[in-house]
Amino acid sequence: MNARIASLLLAFGALTLADVCAQSVDPLALQRARAIQLKQRGEKIFYTKKFDLSGLPEYKPSAQMTGTIRQWGSNYLADSKLAKYFEDGFRHYHPGVKFETNLLSTFVGMGALYMDRADIAAMGRRPTWDEYQAYQRVFNALPVEIAMASGSFNVPGWTFALVVMVHKDNPISQMTFEQVDGIFGAERDGGWNGNMWDPTKARGPEKNIRTWGQLGLTGEWAGHGINVYGFNLNYHFPRDFAENIFSGGYKWNEKMHEYSNKARPDGKGLIGAGDQMVEALGRDRYGITYGSAAFLTPSVKLLALARTAAGPYVTPTLETVQDKSYPLSREVYYLANRAVGQKIEPLFREYLRYVVSRQGQTEVMRDGKYLPLTAELARQQLEELEKIGEASRSLE
Repeated sequence: MNARIASLLLAFGALTLADVCAQSVDPLALQRARAIQLKQRGEKIFYTKKFDLSGLPEYKPSAQMTGTIRQWGSNYLADSKLAKYFEDGFRHYHPGVKFETNLLSTFVGMGALYMDRADIAAMGRRPTWDEYQAYQRVFNALPVEIAMASGSFNVPGWTFALVVMVHKDNPISQMTFEQVDGIFGAERDGGWNGNMWDPTKARGPEKNIRTWGQLGLTGEWAGHGINVYGFNLNYHFPRDFAENIFSGGYKWNEKMHEYSNKARPDGKGLIGAGDQMVEALGRDRYGITYGSAAFLTPSVKLLALARTAAGPYVTPTLETVQDKSYPLSREVYYLANRAVGQKIEPLFREYLRYVVSRQGQTEVMRDGKYLPLTAELARQQLEELEKIGEASRSLE
């Protein structure tokens, strides 16, 4: 039963609220349904476009490597073939290297690093404040952090670009980050940059936007309140959205309606929070939400976004997400251990060099879900790897 049918049956009394809510109360049922769905997606190639990777640096081994790389973290590398592609590609140059792989979830990645169960953690997002703090408590330092690929344009689960959507009847076609912040956010005293609090990111209540008239709409729209739909705040999407839009603040619109995934009654899939949000928006001319372009329906439309009023305003597409011109594109990461006062282990550094090279990013493109890094972003990662070849610095 999909969410639309459930809503209709609820309205006509054929289902009770308890029937509908029962779909979402068992976290193990959600986990099983999610696993089925991810297996189906992981086997599919979503993107067949061949991006020009000629500008990315070619991988050339710095030395012949042997040893074992213990890799924990994001299940999305294992649900697809990307982890195997990376490992096989690296072993082509270094046949003496072995991998011990436990790719269960991003949630286990950082913990495996600071508990010395992993050498490298695959993360479908940047670490949370709690994860940074835990690692810092153990090592008195922060981990090596390298973007391994760009997130997808619209593949659910594969770190999709975040998009802002309104009802199709809404005259608005574009917004700035400040306007999006005004709608979704609230006054705050600062924001987080990793695990560092920055009070310069504060803003007052005068920047709250609660009616469409505040955005310049007239007529029937002018005095009508903006109805905000969003993911529940335990999910990582709100944090990624807030880090970009709220400058790391986490105070949201006080009237936002929150949504969570539900397992289908047959246990063979999810009624996703994003789908529920877009369905609600499709019934509400005065609503707004954010999420993935994968959730798009004929009743809603995407907005072009700009970091500032000076522009450019960019619409999310496969191309603008990959080339990073769309400002809510995301990345996925590898994190690695490096003890205070020590250089990063040469084997781990060599593997990360391979992943961000032209050869490694060709494997990303071959898998067809994440998107390859741009030449500029790949070179930035290699420059960072050069820096961390030097001894690390304590936080003391």
